Amino acid sequence: KDVDVAVMVGGYPRKAGEERKDVMAKNVSIYQQQASALEANASKDVKVVVVANPANTNALILAENAPSIPRENITCLTRLDHNRALGQVAERTGSHVGIVKNVIIWGNHSSTQYPDVNHGTVGGKPIRSAVNDDTWLNGDFITTVQQRGAAIIKARGLSSALSAANAVCNHVRDWVRGTPGGSWTSMGVVSDGSYGVQRGLVYSYPVTCAGGKWKVVQGLPIDGPSRERLRVTEAELVEERDLALQCLAEKK
Repeated sequence: KDVDVAVMVGGYPRKAGEERKDVMAKNVSIYQQQASALEANASKDVKVVVVANPANTNALILAENAPSIPRENITCLTRLDHNRALGQVAERTGSHVGIVKNVIIWGNHSSTQYPDVNHGTVGGKPIRSAVNDDTWLNGDFITTVQQRGAAIIKARGLSSALSAANAVCNHVRDWVRGTPGGSWTSMGVVSDGSYGVQRGLVYSYPVTCAGGKWKVVQGLPIDGPSRERLRVTEAELVEERDLALQCLAEKK
């Protein structure tokens, strides 16, 4: 009752041999119920962070079923991916992670996400110059961040729960207290059409936060290869959304 921040960690994960539609149908049911509970009980300006996968589309289902909660107050977690990208660059350059800034996670919290270093810096120096290895940045860096969750499960037999919890704290703190001057973070938010992404999708963007509000960083130049990666992850989110809406329609 009267909750100000809701962190949604409950969901139904896909298991071996299961069809995507079956998994989506289960998550649609879960997030319809969660939406109803929040509508009925939460503070009217509740801030929601969806963590359970498929995080972006679970957030979209929640938003669809909780019309009284402002759309901008429903987000999903891509800060874990953002932190992993910072960590990879720090390790590669032998730098403290605190001086790596302004990487971006675009799109879906899935293996189609695009970890983008083109606007980031290490100690004020462009990441591409500091790393000085475009082959790595355009290849292994991207796939390592995209597939880090699976690699951790394979290595320890369990998910990266502590890293995810830490990322939730980072996400909420920046949202409530504001991002540091001159830097942004990555959050899955309801698209307003920025960077040509379909309106209404829950899509990870670079954002700055102040006064408890987030704002998409505008005007960043996007090169051809990056634009194609943004389109690929958007297409996956459209497919997920359509599947979720089909499951919703079948339940009615």
